[in-house]
Amino acid sequence: MTAHLVKLETAPDLVDQVYRSLLDAICEGSLAPGQRITQEDIAEQLAVSRQPVLQALRLLKKDGFVLDAPGRGLLVAPLDAAWTASVYQVRGALDALAVRLAAGYRYRVDPKLIEQGRKAARGRNVKAMIDADMAFHNALYAASRNPLLEQSAQQHWRHLRRVMGAVLQSSRQRESVWDEHEAIARAIAAGDAQRAVQLIDHHSQQASDDLAQRLSRVLNTTTGDTP
Repeated sequence: MTAHLVKLETAPDLVDQVYRSLLDAICEGSLAPGQRITQEDIAEQLAVSRQPVLQALRLLKKDGFVLDAPGRGLLVAPLDAAWTASVYQVRGALDALAVRLAAGYRYRVDPKLIEQGRKAARGRNVKAMIDADMAFHNALYAASRNPLLEQSAQQHWRHLRRVMGAVLQSSRQRESVWDEHEAIARAIAAGDAQRAVQLIDHHSQQASDDLAQRLSRVLNTTTGDTP
């Protein structure tokens, strides 16, 4: 196992810390698709006992991020373009509802979220790019004033984080995404729900298509096939 994981301090929520550490590693690619992982290796790298690691791996398996490996241990689940498209369909519907409700309140997105997103897009820190994108969408969910929206969306965002981590490293359209975000924010602030929904629908479809194409290239490169 080649991933470099940071040692964790003992705490009551240690299982959650292990889960998040492993999920970050999977999403950022330091734990690669198909890579075999064992409780012993993870416990040693994180400097924790095997029990919280076992529980965290069970959660990751339930959420579809790891699978049983042939023989002993587990492996990181492979990336799946079809699954990603399905996740985007659901997230797109949730986003459309969020902006429609937010526009009813003429919600004003904090300009700092846009600024931070543009700054991240110009850099090389993939985690910062993903975090900025999630922060923008989470702001829309909060603005809807419907707590069930964010709860529902977070389940799907965990899988999208992973795909984004795989493809954003080579994406050349990072900044245009924030042009779309800014346009969506303006429509919401103006109370134009129809325009906001049109923009978010287009944004979601473009993001889904772009990620699917780039993911296909990543998978072809990984397997040695030609595009």
